[in-house]
Amino acid sequence: MAEKRDYYEILGLKKGAPEAEIKKAFRKLAMQYHPDKNPGDKSAEEKFKEVNEAYGVLSDPEKKDRYDRFGHAGVDPNAGFGGGTGFGGFGAGGGFEDLFGDLFGGMFGGSSSSRSRRSGPRKGQDLQKNIRISFEEAAFGVKKQIRLNKYVSCDACGGTGASGGTSRVKCPSCGGTGEVRTQQRTPFGQFVNVSPCAKCGGTGEVIENPCKVCGGSGKVRKEITLSVDIPAGVDNDSVVKLERQGEPGSLGGPAGDLYVVIAVSEHRLFKRKGNNLLLEIPITYMQAALGDSITVPTLSERVTYKIPPGTQSGAVFRLKGKGIRSPHTGKMGDLYVSVTLEVPTKLSNEEKKLLKKLDDVSKKDSGNEAYSKRRGFLDAMKEMLN
Repeated sequence: MAEKRDYYEILGLKKGAPEAEIKKAFRKLAMQYHPDKNPGDKSAEEKFKEVNEAYGVLSDPEKKDRYDRFGHAGVDPNAGFGGGTGFGGFGAGGGFEDLFGDLFGGMFGGSSSSRSRRSGPRKGQDLQKNIRISFEEAAFGVKKQIRLNKYVSCDACGGTGASGGTSRVKCPSCGGTGEVRTQQRTPFGQFVNVSPCAKCGGTGEVIENPCKVCGGSGKVRKEITLSVDIPAGVDNDSVVKLERQGEPGSLGGPAGDLYVVIAVSEHRLFKRKGNNLLLEIPITYMQAALGDSITVPTLSERVTYKIPPGTQSGAVFRLKGKGIRSPHTGKMGDLYVSVTLEVPTKLSNEEKKLLKKLDDVSKKDSGNEAYSKRRGFLDAMKEMLN
């Protein structure tokens, strides 16, 4: 069997990375390898499973602590360290006595721990849903209806898994402890191995009369519709968390959460940089030379801006507060308008004559700055060629 890769390595993190970095890395990789984005790609599917497995351990403080100290053995249910999540009570209220008591039992004349390891309530699986919204919806916020196919609590049995009028009973195999102990004699003494009960799965309870609708699982698959409020100012890869909208928990545990990952469509005119907007507006030679009042579109209105005479192509003007509202601070970004000189490609004879006359006048005017620069450039070119 191939050796498992390090969970931190899978997420591209250094050992001991904080919770925020773990979540950020998971979201990025989960989106990259999600089966919906890679249909039929077995390699991406395996990487998606690997990323989910790594996140399942590193996002749980108790499991992460055991993994940081003991590696994969700390979270391996078959490692012989107790319950189905690794080292029994060690690291979560237990101690070395419990650990070595379970491992070696009476090796040194002692007795194994009789502490119960019945599995308690477990939180349901977190889910992820990708949606796409328009540029304007991202800027101003929007309420979206999303459809999701997921497991929900079975109405027929109320999520218990037992048919109406019945309930779970104590497991006859483990006596309700949720664990099975086997003893083995060695030259050094008696060795005790503790493992989850196969009959009840470590819960300590079994269902004698399973629900006919869900088959005893307590949940059924169903397509549901949810409403999600997307705040103003979100951007690509922003995440909106819907608490308790994931899959139902087990043994009375809470439902998981739903993470809505947002993709924003591009705009025909505006580019976004943080909370600021960038816009290019073409102007004519006359507007640039003489100055003019131009109409500037923003996301919410049209405003008039006066460009000064002698404006150069590529000049940038700032319209304060006409950008996008920050979803964190509520502060408005700015709109930066870049003007570009629009050179006509087709001219009438009359337009050509007028432009030629203008050019002749500018050549005669030795004080004309544009002409002086052009003349200086031509003189420098002649000198270089000679």
